[in-house]
Amino acid sequence: MRVYDADHIRNVVLAGHQGSGKTALSEAMVYASGGLDRLGSVNEGTTLSDYHPSEKERQMSIFTSMLHAEWRGHKINIFDTPGYPDFVSEVIAPMKVADTALYVMDARAGVQVGTELAWTYGEMTQKPAMFVINHLDHSESDFRLLVEQIKERFGRGATVVQLPGGAGTRTIIDVLRMKELFYPEGEREPEIREIRDEFRDEADELHRTLVEDIAENDESLMELYFEQGELDEDQMREGLRAAMIERQLFPIFVTSATEAIGVSRLMSFIDNVCPSPAAKPAETMEGEMIYANEKADDPVAFVFRTMSEDHVGEYSFVRVYDGTLQSGQDLDNPRTGNSERIGQIYSINGSERDSVQKMVAGDIGALVKLKDTHTNDTLRGSSSTIQIKPIEFPEPRYRMAVRARQDGLEDKLAQGLHQIAAEDPSLVFDHDPLLNQLTLSGQGEMHLQIARGRLQRRSGVEIDFIRPRVSYRETVRKRARASYRHKKQTGGAGQFADISLMIEPLNGEFNPPSDVKVRGEERVTTEWGAEIHFVDAIVGGVIDMRRFFGAIQKGVLDAMAEGPVAGFPVGDVRVVIYDGGMHPVDSNEAAFKTAAFQGFREAFHKAKPVMLEPLHDVTVTTPDDFTGDVIGDLNTRRGRIQGIETDGPFQKIIAQVPEAELFQYSTTLRSLTHGRGIHHARFSHYEAMPANVQEDVVGAVSEDAVPA
Repeated sequence: MRVYDADHIRNVVLAGHQGSGKTALSEAMVYASGGLDRLGSVNEGTTLSDYHPSEKERQMSIFTSMLHAEWRGHKINIFDTPGYPDFVSEVIAPMKVADTALYVMDARAGVQVGTELAWTYGEMTQKPAMFVINHLDHSESDFRLLVEQIKERFGRGATVVQLPGGAGTRTIIDVLRMKELFYPEGEREPEIREIRDEFRDEADELHRTLVEDIAENDESLMELYFEQGELDEDQMREGLRAAMIERQLFPIFVTSATEAIGVSRLMSFIDNVCPSPAAKPAETMEGEMIYANEKADDPVAFVFRTMSEDHVGEYSFVRVYDGTLQSGQDLDNPRTGNSERIGQIYSINGSERDSVQKMVAGDIGALVKLKDTHTNDTLRGSSSTIQIKPIEFPEPRYRMAVRARQDGLEDKLAQGLHQIAAEDPSLVFDHDPLLNQLTLSGQGEMHLQIARGRLQRRSGVEIDFIRPRVSYRETVRKRARASYRHKKQTGGAGQFADISLMIEPLNGEFNPPSDVKVRGEERVTTEWGAEIHFVDAIVGGVIDMRRFFGAIQKGVLDAMAEGPVAGFPVGDVRVVIYDGGMHPVDSNEAAFKTAAFQGFREAFHKAKPVMLEPLHDVTVTTPDDFTGDVIGDLNTRRGRIQGIETDGPFQKIIAQVPEAELFQYSTTLRSLTHGRGIHHARFSHYEAMPANVQEDVVGAVSEDAVPA
């Protein structure tokens, strides 16, 4: 393949709802360019894009596929993204590096949730965009209704460039060129005709609207329009390009991807009008904006995705932002401080890889066998200081505990989970040593099911998903005292330790009772994040605190690690050691550790113990129609509504909800809102749980079936 400069490269991402035809459109684009002899089929699993076993099995896109088409002196890099909401990271990453977003919509279905979500990601990156209404030839398509829905949902900047020449036909009316395009069956290119009389009035009206939309966004074009009463095609293209870059206009095109109808015209618009990689800058970590410059001395490449393949290893998908990337270069990774040798460089077409010697600024491809470079890393020449701003991936919304079906595979399981989480940053793998629990978190149930399949194929480890245990805590609500004497006599030296201690909640300043004289104090933070205020109030040397204070601390901490109520770690408390006794021969560290352990447990039971549960701050974004149902469901989950905010056609419901009640919430929310609601949850604080809930948890612990 020849090397293209930035002016002759176009990077586009196809985004939208599941089943709208993105994969078929990407296939048709390669076919229209002559890169394929025949169109593949999604249902038959023969497309370039859906080549992964999981995709063929489910007949849906799961991973982003990259393709390219050489079209009239241009290289068009194409990202085919999944439309199912669980796979948002597969949309967000290419949205970062593409220069134009094509929102593919089903003419039969209207505006769907997958398109709304993809639009949100495009807004976050301020991506120039256009709409492609697919399935124009279907008898149930309603173009005009969908255009109104697009304008209502995405703004009046959506402007019609094409309309279908009648439902169920192979004809397109192009109101920019003011021609009718007829696509004969089996042909890549259309026959160009004059617009039929039955569409002439509508085409004239849409043409005037398009010209006015373009002129309104450019003062010089507005003056020309007033002078001439018209704009020519070149002026319209230039005006559209400028308005797209500023996200003022969003052209609407029509296609039938499975028949390649309208695809060649769409590709001509992409190379003639859509912005090149040099048209919009990228943001660096320092907030600076840089434009693609292939003549820069040092190359800069950004890794936006990594994936592993059998017999090859890890592929690093990169966009070149500066200079020229060539095989044999040594580039620095500013995150690690290490150097990477660039080996083979590939141009990607689905599962096919074409080796190339170099890529210039603006181009996109893949590298192999990088040592320690991963998603969101920048590679740069030694004298460059550029570091591209990383992709912000969404926080997980669905969490499950993971257990290997076979004993003895825990290390292999953890290694495999770590690897797939490194490839997909929207997956989070975690190990909680206190709960002895591995968890995997992602965007939804299907997201985790796909991850399980990848893990099994790659490592051979079969796993089960189980309900995750909750990190409950225990604490006390009042001050209490206890004394414990540990005395053990064997044939030789015995053990003796006598300790009196007081515990109380750790809230506010310490106000010691009159019989307690503070001699020293120390604050300790446990591995589970609790704070303990140890107070030495021993008078008269009844305990040698210089010798035994460490052992007393260790005994208390061991008791706190498994609380007396249900075995959960104890939260913030104050522990005062105020009296005791020792033996000149039999007292030792082990004895005082045991006495402190038992004394703490006795005092704890007297101090009105209570269990604490983690609460999360939850924000639910839902269309207004579903607000009542969402609030009702949150109430059944012991949620406390903190407020409701309006965000356009959506409502943001802010609540605090116990972690235990959020299990599989994303699945419930999807059902309640027909897939249009999303939520974010973040740990807030611990709070005493209701008595009836505590009884259930304690009872379940005694039966060895801790509820989540």
